[in-house]
Amino acid sequence: MIKRRKTKQLTIGNIKIGSDAPISVQSMCNTDTRDVKSTLNQINELADKGCELVRLAVLDNDAADAIKEIVKKSPLPLIADIHFDYKLAIKCINNGINALRLNPGNIGKRENVEKVVSLAKQQQIPIRIGVNAGSLDKQLQNLDIPLAEKMVLSAMEHIKILEDLDFDLIKVSMKSSDVLTTIEAYRLIADKIPYPLHLGVTEAGTLRNGLIKSSIGLGTLLAEGIGDTIRVSLTENPTEEVTAGYDILKSLNLRERGVNFISCPTCGRTRIDLIALAKKVEERFKNLNKPITIATMGCAVNGPGEARHADFGIAGGVGEGIIFKKGEIIAKVPEDKLLEKLEEIIIKSYK
Repeated sequence: MIKRRKTKQLTIGNIKIGSDAPISVQSMCNTDTRDVKSTLNQINELADKGCELVRLAVLDNDAADAIKEIVKKSPLPLIADIHFDYKLAIKCINNGINALRLNPGNIGKRENVEKVVSLAKQQQIPIRIGVNAGSLDKQLQNLDIPLAEKMVLSAMEHIKILEDLDFDLIKVSMKSSDVLTTIEAYRLIADKIPYPLHLGVTEAGTLRNGLIKSSIGLGTLLAEGIGDTIRVSLTENPTEEVTAGYDILKSLNLRERGVNFISCPTCGRTRIDLIALAKKVEERFKNLNKPITIATMGCAVNGPGEARHADFGIAGGVGEGIIFKKGEIIAKVPEDKLLEKLEEIIIKSYK
């Protein structure tokens, strides 16, 4: 069992972050925030996939104005992503945003920082400090120390600004496109601060590469008990980020949501189109919101035994297959009826 790092607990909308709260899955809309209708449509799509927090880019006043309408109709807590312009942060808070992603050292005069922090404190709006390895200031870039250490120094500078203003509703992220740098930066900062950490490997890439990098980076940290919210950054439809996030958490027994699919690799004993069958099983049951394990196995010799822990499973044969439950064979059916029969059995079990 993973022993999670203890942190100060925050609340974003109706979601608790940190300490003993479940690790939350987050994504970011890729719509134009000024387009209220398309942004809300995407937020609803993300909610349907189980997303718990959504970040929105706020590039200008029109986007900040749109926040007011979006917040009213959003089923999920929203985080405004602000760069440099403190006035946008103030407007978003006044328009009902649930949290900010804002680096206080990047918004100019101290009096402007004070205005944002004072209002955030009054409204109990958490602020996420987001350090990105690719956008450190020149003074830090020129230091002759490892990149992860430079990232930590940057984070500590921003944190100090907030703490000096008696503000502690803080969450921190330490993202790099390099997996090992990301891991090291989070390990270092985890020992220095009491605040929740948002995990992510930035610019991870398209679906395949992004999943591999994120699974290694986030999985390593989560297995060490580090991390309170996660985003799997993908150059893909944001709903894929949510699915991937839950899959990573499920693999570590940190969250239970939806089906856990397992299947064996093909081998010389396989007498069924296992690759196609496994894909069909995942497609058929991908929207079943039950914390169960479904196995697709290549042969009836080893299948039920190797997947005895699965709640339900299929094992292939020659033109037919067996359906098993917790390792016990409960039906033998023709190959073209396997999915139909499996669905019937699962539905009956949960009526």
